[in-house]
Amino acid sequence: MPQAENRDDPRAGSGPVTLRRGVPEGAEDTVAALYWEAFGRKLGAALNPPATGQRFIAEHLHRDRAVVALAGDEVVAVAGYQLDGRGLTGGGVSDVLDTYGLFQGMPRLALLALLERTATAGQLVMDGIAVSAEFRGRGIGGLLLGEVFRVAAENRCRQVRLDVIDVNPRARSLYERHGFTAVHTEGTPYLRRLMGFGAVTTMHRPVPPRAGGQQ
Repeated sequence: MPQAENRDDPRAGSGPVTLRRGVPEGAEDTVAALYWEAFGRKLGAALNPPATGQRFIAEHLHRDRAVVALAGDEVVAVAGYQLDGRGLTGGGVSDVLDTYGLFQGMPRLALLALLERTATAGQLVMDGIAVSAEFRGRGIGGLLLGEVFRVAAENRCRQVRLDVIDVNPRARSLYERHGFTAVHTEGTPYLRRLMGFGAVTTMHRPVPPRAGGQQ
């Protein structure tokens, strides 16, 4: 898989944080735990209990669909994305049924379908950013976004798209600071009790032909 240039951020922790493309082999459990910490409120209804949900995510990761931040050899942040029909988090119908069984698996599949987002031509869709608690507030989210923009430009995408839920204003503020604009908000009151949010806003950011100085 292609590797990113190493980019160190002296603001993060006592030492540099290095970016790379792709989840390192053996770091699947760490990435799954980060994702669950960030998105467990949304994913829990479909993938609970937490231990089973994290194991499901770890076992079905597409490791080449992410940018990660490393402190030494440890993954401390991840940004997943969907490109050419594949996202960071995988697992199909048979995988869900194998894990949860037929009777528990069928309603879970319906819930997962509600969260599914499909990219259009020329579009990279982000799966979200998860940063370890001790590394938050140090600019790592912005570094990850910058690398995702470079991935989009290299793949000749014209636009990056993401969805942010109404109970995550901090994430929306980050995206707005990095050029995303809201294009549509869909109310989801039927999901408030089940998944903890009542609206989803779709945001877009155009990708210049040579974002970050790369094609």
